[in-house]
Amino acid sequence: MSGVECRVQEKTMLEHVTITKGTCFALFAYDIGLAINLTEAEQRIIEGTARSHLRHKTRAPQYFEYRPAPLRLVQEGSVFSISHYQASPTVEVMVYDFGAVTITYRFPINGPFHQLLELSESLYENEPLLTESRIRVERLVQALGHAIERPAIAPEVEDYIMFSIEASVPEKASPLWTSHEADLAQILRAERMPFSEQEVADALSCRISFGQEDAAVIDWHSAVLFGKDMDDVRAVLEFANVELLEMRMLDEQLDRALDEGYEALSRKPRLLSLPGSHEKDVTHIAQLQVDSALIFERVTNTLKLLGDQYLARVYRLASQRFHLEAWDASILRKLQTLENIYGKMSDRAGTRRMEVLEWIIIALITLSIAVSMFPIQGH
Repeated sequence: MSGVECRVQEKTMLEHVTITKGTCFALFAYDIGLAINLTEAEQRIIEGTARSHLRHKTRAPQYFEYRPAPLRLVQEGSVFSISHYQASPTVEVMVYDFGAVTITYRFPINGPFHQLLELSESLYENEPLLTESRIRVERLVQALGHAIERPAIAPEVEDYIMFSIEASVPEKASPLWTSHEADLAQILRAERMPFSEQEVADALSCRISFGQEDAAVIDWHSAVLFGKDMDDVRAVLEFANVELLEMRMLDEQLDRALDEGYEALSRKPRLLSLPGSHEKDVTHIAQLQVDSALIFERVTNTLKLLGDQYLARVYRLASQRFHLEAWDASILRKLQTLENIYGKMSDRAGTRRMEVLEWIIIALITLSIAVSMFPIQGH
């Protein structure tokens, strides 16, 4: 049988695969401030809130969880349709202490498997959902009020799609993640054009299974989860998407800080500058450095995965696909550069202070000599 005939047969088989239970999760992550006091935020919004904790595939130590646990809100949503699917009437909101918020829309995806490609295409940078999610974030910022430190909604948004397929028919068919790889790659990347073998292999390269009847295929635009009780995997992917947003934001913030530092460092000191005139620049750079370091530590230390090896591997795959290690390395390098700039500016300010003190001492000595040479005559 030729390759074309195999492809036609596979496509025909795919058209007979029907999802009997599944959900599509459309996530939109926003940065809304420097930090959020979750206790105060929970007090401000009492109804419909619950702290979110991970569920584990196997027994795991209790310390394997969010630190601190994000605030989970369930809001009423509008019923609307995208492609062949209708959104659930509720929207989930997750509030993280490091200033991030995730808005999640749910779409039940019962129906033919091949229709997921159209849904994936429709959800790619979906403008109505982007607009609706930003409006929800703006209302949330108003509701949280002073619980947010330095509130400001960033223009950047990091969206991600997760297809969770719990059951499909025919049940005895080969697993979809092995028998329909080319179609799965198109769904993952929201692309209808047939892929080459290399592109299919790349799209499916981050795949992991815990048992024989489950699998998670992770790509940069979306992920497809096969099996029951995949909420823990979904939670890890959601956090990885939030972490990617924060790394992007932090990287841009450090770029601006470096530009300001270079500008302040290259600025020629004025001859008649007053003592302490350089302290403002030094203090500003120090504040930028501390803020960036605090955000980096909060984001990287929020989720502890050392107690569950499977979810730790899921996180490593997501990190690989999102290039989180490269972002981390870039941020650490820029933090070190900012530290060097701060050190040079601090040294220069110290040198300037010493120069001013030396001139004051010289002036006092000169004045003392002048007074001794021209004593005041008595009347």
